[in-house]
Amino acid sequence: MKAIRRFTVRTVLPESIAPLSRLAKNLRWSWHRPTEQLFADLNPQAWETVHGDPVKLLGSLTREEIQQIADDPDMVRRIEELDADLDHYLGDALWYQQTQSPDGPRSIAYFSAEYGITSVLPQYSGGLGILAGDHLKSASDLGVPVVGVGLFYQHGYFKQSLSRDAWQQETYPVLDPDGMPLTLLREEDGTPARVTLPLPNGRSLSAQIWRADVGRVPLLLLDSDIADNDDHARNVTDRLYGGGGDHRLQQELLLGMGGVRALRVFSRLTGTPDPEVFHCNEGHAGFLGIERIAELMEPVDGTEPMTWEEALTAVRSATVFTTHTPVPAGIDRFERSQIEHFFNAGLAPSVPTANILALGTEDYDGGDRAKFNMAVMGLRLAQRANGVAKLHGKVSRDMFQGLWCGFDNDEVPIGSITNGVHVMTWIDPLVAELALDPQGSDLNRAARWRKVYDADDAQLWAVRRELRARLVRDVRARLRASWKKRGAADAELGWTDTVLDPDVLTIGFARRVPTYKRLTLMLRDPQRLKKILLDPERPVQLVVAGKSHPADEQGKRMIQDLVRFTDDPEVRHRIVFLPNYDIAMARTLFPGCDVWLNNPLRPLEACGTSGMKAALNGGLNLSVLDGWWDEMYDGQNGWAIPTADEGAHPDERDDIEASALYELIENHVAPRFYGEAADGSDPSTDGIPHQWLAMVKHTLATLGPRVSAKRMVEDYVRALYVPAAVSGRRAARDGYTGARTKSRWVGRVRQGWGQVAVEHVDAEGVEQEPQIGDEITVCAYVSLGSLTPEDVEAQVGYGRVSETDHIHERKYAGLTATEDLGGGRYKFCGAITIDRSGPFGYTVRVLPHHPLLADKAELGLVVNA
Repeated sequence: MKAIRRFTVRTVLPESIAPLSRLAKNLRWSWHRPTEQLFADLNPQAWETVHGDPVKLLGSLTREEIQQIADDPDMVRRIEELDADLDHYLGDALWYQQTQSPDGPRSIAYFSAEYGITSVLPQYSGGLGILAGDHLKSASDLGVPVVGVGLFYQHGYFKQSLSRDAWQQETYPVLDPDGMPLTLLREEDGTPARVTLPLPNGRSLSAQIWRADVGRVPLLLLDSDIADNDDHARNVTDRLYGGGGDHRLQQELLLGMGGVRALRVFSRLTGTPDPEVFHCNEGHAGFLGIERIAELMEPVDGTEPMTWEEALTAVRSATVFTTHTPVPAGIDRFERSQIEHFFNAGLAPSVPTANILALGTEDYDGGDRAKFNMAVMGLRLAQRANGVAKLHGKVSRDMFQGLWCGFDNDEVPIGSITNGVHVMTWIDPLVAELALDPQGSDLNRAARWRKVYDADDAQLWAVRRELRARLVRDVRARLRASWKKRGAADAELGWTDTVLDPDVLTIGFARRVPTYKRLTLMLRDPQRLKKILLDPERPVQLVVAGKSHPADEQGKRMIQDLVRFTDDPEVRHRIVFLPNYDIAMARTLFPGCDVWLNNPLRPLEACGTSGMKAALNGGLNLSVLDGWWDEMYDGQNGWAIPTADEGAHPDERDDIEASALYELIENHVAPRFYGEAADGSDPSTDGIPHQWLAMVKHTLATLGPRVSAKRMVEDYVRALYVPAAVSGRRAARDGYTGARTKSRWVGRVRQGWGQVAVEHVDAEGVEQEPQIGDEITVCAYVSLGSLTPEDVEAQVGYGRVSETDHIHERKYAGLTATEDLGGGRYKFCGAITIDRSGPFGYTVRVLPHHPLLADKAELGLVVNA
C-alpha cells in the first residue's frame, strides 16, 4: 500500500533535554567528537540503524526512550555541558576576531554548486564539494564571517552499486529536507521566504531557502521543488550535475542570481550584514556578478543608478574567483543563443544582454566565439582570482593566458592558494590523541603537531594496526553487502570473512573516476600486480573506491575492468572495490590505509586533497608530482612516482609510469613497511618498522599544519578577502564615487590605448665589454596620444636572455617622464644595474596605471617595444 501524502512528525523533547534538538541541527556535531559520541550513546543500536544521523535518531526514539534519557541525571548533565560548549563556540572571539584589523570584511558570501559537510546531507559529488564543506567548517572554527550559498538537490548525487557483470548502476533516492538538519527560512508572518527569477515564455522559477548551520556559518540552499513552480521549474534542483543544456543553465542562474537574492532576504530577516566580499568557487555560480550589476544599475533604495561600466567596476572590486579546473573540457560552456534566450526574458532588464554575452565570449586565439564560457565570465567579473595549488596556478595562467595578450604567462593575474582539509573531520581520534597537543593554538599551529615526536613507536604502531583492523572489518561488511546487491546468495559469500588482513601493508585509492585520474593504471601489467599482492614475505593489499559520472561511459568501463580483476578468486582477498564512496566510508578508509596512491596525468590534478586526508592520519603518499604533492613532497613523507617525458605516446607513458609504480612498491614501500632499513639491512628485531614510523611522524608533524583547511582559509582572508573588502569599500565610498571615477578612467584609457606606442629606445652607459655592476640609463620615447603620463606606467624589463632573445629571470624598473616632447609624445628615463653575467638584455613596455587597479595586468592592456 502506498501513502497518498507524506509528512515528517517532529520529536517533542522534555525541557531538560530540549538542547538535543539544537545540538542535532547544528552540523558542528559532524566534526565535534564529544557531541557525536553523545548521540551515539543515546541508543547505540539506533545510531547504527540511522547511519549516524542525529536528526533521524531523535525521530526514531519512542516516548519511553526519550523519558529514560530525560530521567538520567548523568545524560542530562552531558547534554547541558555540550549545549553550553556550543554557546561558547558560537560566541567566543576566535582567530579572526583576535587577529584581523578593521579592514577585515564584516561578511563574506561563498558560492558553490556542491557542499560535502556530512554524509547525512548528501549534496556533493567529489573533491569540489568536500573542499567547499571543509572551507565552511574551517571558517567557522576561525570565526571568519562567511555565509555559504548553494542549491538543495532533491535527489542529491547518485548512489552507486554494481551489476553482476561489474557495471556501475545509479539510483537517485528522494531526500526529505524536513527530516534533515535544515530549517526553512520564513518571513515574519511565517510563510516560506521565496526568491523568483523570470524565465522565457512568461514562465518563472521560484525557490524556497533552506538553512543549514555549519557551526557559526549559515549555509543557504535554494530549493525549486515547490508548488509555485510548474513541473519543469520544480525539477531544476532535482540532481547535482544532472541534465544538461537549458537544465544546467537554469541551475546556474538560480545558484548565482537567485543566490544573491537569497542573501538579501537572509540579511533582511536575520540582521546579518550584507556581504562585502563575494567568493565564486568555480564558474557554476558566475551569474552572481550579473545580479549584483543589475542591483546597481536599477537600485531600489533611491541611490543614483549606475552605468554598466560603473557597476561592473564596483562588482569586480569585491569579487574573488577560484578555478578548480585544469583542463578546458572541464569548464561549463553554453551556446550564446541560450544565454541570449534566457536574459531576453527579463532576468536582468537593466543590463544589456550584449554586455553579458561579451563577458563569457572566447574572443582569443583558439576560442570558440559561439560559446559562452563560465570560467571566462568568472575571471572577467572578479578583480582577484586563484588556482588551488602552486602548480595549478601555473596551469591556470597558461590555460587563460589569451585573456591577457601581451603579458608573459607568469604575469597573468591568477594566483594560487593551495587547498586544505578540515582536520577534525578527517583525523581519527586515536591519531589526534597521539599527534595533536590539546592545548595548542591556531596562532602557532605547527607547534601543536610536534607532539607526535613524543609518541612511543610501539604505541604508534599499535594505533596504526587498530585503524587497519577497523578498516578490514568495514571493508568485509561493505563488500558482502555489495555482492548481495550484485545478486550473490549468502552461501556464496563465506570468502568475504577473510578478505584483507590487518597485518598487511594497505594501499588506498579513492576518488572520482574521470579518465585522467587513471584508476586502472595499476592494471597495466596484471601479472606483476598479482605478484605484488601475493608476495609471500611482503604482501600488499589494495582498497579502491570511486564513482564515475553517469554520462561517462569510459569511466564506467574503467570501473568494470578493475572490478573484474578484483573478482578473481586468486586475488580477491588482497584487492577490493567498494561502491558508493562517500564521507562515511572515507572516515574509516583514510585512517586505515598505510599508503595513499594517486597517479593522475600530470599536470591535470588541480589539487587532489584525498592524499592530505591520509597524511593527517599518518598515511604516506605514493603519488605523481601533481597538485598539492608537487609542492609538499620532501623525500621523507612518501614517494614520488616518476613521470614520462611530455612528448611520450599515451601508451608508452602509461607503461613507463606503471612500471615505476610497481618498482616503488616492490623495492621501497613494502620493504620499509615490513621493517627493512633504508640501507637494505635486515628487518628490525622487535617487529616494529622504526624507519617507517619515523616517516609517519615526520608526515604528521610537517604536513599536518600545512594541509589544514584552517591554513587555507587564513590564506584566503589575508591574500584575497581583506584586499577585496578594502577595494570594495573604496569603490562604494560616497555613493560609489570611486567606482564611477575609475570606470570613466578605464573607458578613457581603453578608448585611447590604440594610440599608445613605444617609438624608440636609447641606452647610455653600455660599455663595449659590460661588467656586473655597470649602470645603464634607458630612455624611451613614447607616444601617448590622448593619455597623460599619470595614466600609464613605463617600465624597463631586464634579465638573462635565451637564444631566441626571450628574457628569463626578469626584473622590472620604473621609468619616469622627464620631458614633454609635444603632440602627446613624452620621454621616459630610468636606470638599471647589470646584476648577472652571461647573455643580458632589456626591453621597454607601457601599462595603464591607477591606484584602484589590483594588478598591472588587470585591464589586459600593454604596449611592448
